[in-house]
Amino acid sequence: MQHRSLGLSRRELVGAAALLPLLGAAPSVLRAAEPDLAGLSDITTAVPRIGREERTARLARAQALMKANGIGAIIVEPGSSMIYFTGVDWRRSERLTAAIIPVEGTPCIVTPFFEEPSVRQTLGVEAEVRVWQEDENPLALVAGFLEDRKLGGQPVGIEETVRYFAVGGLQRVLPEVRITSANPIVRGCRMIKTSAEIALMQAATDVTMAAYRWVHPRVEKGMVPAQIAGLMNAATAKLGGSPEFALVLVGEAAAYPHGSRAPQVVSDGQIVLMDCGCTVNGYQSDISRTFVHGTASADQRRVWDQVAKGQQVALAAARIGAPAGSVDDAVRRYYESLGYGPGYKLPGLSHRTGHGIGLDGHEPVNLVHGETTPLAAGMCFSNEPGLYLPGKFGVRLEDCFHMTDAGPKWFSTPPASLDAPIA
Repeated sequence: MQHRSLGLSRRELVGAAALLPLLGAAPSVLRAAEPDLAGLSDITTAVPRIGREERTARLARAQALMKANGIGAIIVEPGSSMIYFTGVDWRRSERLTAAIIPVEGTPCIVTPFFEEPSVRQTLGVEAEVRVWQEDENPLALVAGFLEDRKLGGQPVGIEETVRYFAVGGLQRVLPEVRITSANPIVRGCRMIKTSAEIALMQAATDVTMAAYRWVHPRVEKGMVPAQIAGLMNAATAKLGGSPEFALVLVGEAAAYPHGSRAPQVVSDGQIVLMDCGCTVNGYQSDISRTFVHGTASADQRRVWDQVAKGQQVALAAARIGAPAGSVDDAVRRYYESLGYGPGYKLPGLSHRTGHGIGLDGHEPVNLVHGETTPLAAGMCFSNEPGLYLPGKFGVRLEDCFHMTDAGPKWFSTPPASLDAPIA
């Protein structure tokens, strides 16, 4: 879509807006941060979108899992699961829009009457659409669809993010309905990525890595995190991604995984930790890089090398059939052998080793102690066993991988050394 007054595409506008934090920078910083984006171009033009055939296969898989688990239907509200199964890209509000996927037959979309044309614009599968007026109860329509399908007393699965007012409202209009979790169906489908999904995640990763390669040499003494993040988002947009997040932590702030409100300015010998991601056709990347501006200290090098080894320990533990939590356990054993921890204590690794990723940046399941879900081909995870030294600095290297029958495969290649921190 073009902006009529400026002649800019939406993606170019996102990139331009991302550079606004640079306006208050010192002249030397502005010179280093000149938005010479002309050398970048969209690298996602050949990446296909998820089509009707893929979504139809997802519905078939969901219905097979419903039969196996004795569930008559599942209910999903707008969000990534609705996009996954139906293509409908909508927003949540007090006015209910919901998808009901029955164990047999086509799904149903329940939505306000005046929203139907807009909802249909992204509907990507064959489905019935039932509309409700402002003075009607939408849960009565949901109940009517369930009754029409004659589920024979089978329970109805609720996707885990569905709001209580929808569940409670359904139980009031259909008191005999049995409610259960839809996790065996929704997670059973979404945790296992197809080749089409893997390709989109690879494209998002490629964008983020290309943006890192563009930004890294442009980081200068005197910059603040917002300026670096602005460069990253601008490059991401020009490369064809939709920026999702660009967290930049400088110096001691890097010791706190999600940052600090304390002022941060790049100076010689300081850690710069970047945690950035984007989406391509809805699928996400999530990559962290840590480098030192100027000359690194011996301590910085030692911790960086330990984290790099921690990533490899995690990858080696990720084997088909192994419990997801065993990956986290392997990393902690290694870190504890170095004197960190124990467990999640600091100095050490205070968060899980990784999380699932796909349409959402964080998806089930996690690489965390106690998680018993066995690893299977098609699962995708971040691998980010950072080390954090409160009052000093932190190091996080994060790359995602997907499981194959032969073992894990990186989406992005981890850097080999602090002297070549982007890779």
